[in-house]
Amino acid sequence: MNDLAEKSCVPCEGGISPLTREEAERYLKKIAPEWTLNDDATEIRREFTFKGFQKTIGFVNAIAWMANQEGHHPDMEIGWGRALIRWSTHAIGGLSENDFICAAKTDRIHNGK
Repeated sequence: MNDLAEKSCVPCEGGISPLTREEAERYLKKIAPEWTLNDDATEIRREFTFKGFQKTIGFVNAIAWMANQEGHHPDMEIGWGRALIRWSTHAIGGLSENDFICAAKTDRIHNGK
């Protein structure tokens, strides 16, 4: 199995089809089981919990840095002790491999690797 966290995102400006549900489900098996696929298979999401606000902000700042490096950005909802991270490729209205690469990198950051 390829380690998605070792890959880099490929710029996507549209013009390609999003992953099908079946393709997305195959990629989902390559990342942490806490990630879920939404009903129309256009987004993956995971909620992370922390002890306190500062740890939450440190985590989301690390995700923001990684996302800028990859040129691929999540939607994030932040609250005291929690961060909901949602990946989707907005340019194509669905999922691409980039979303799973970034989810794997998000897991790596969360695990301190």
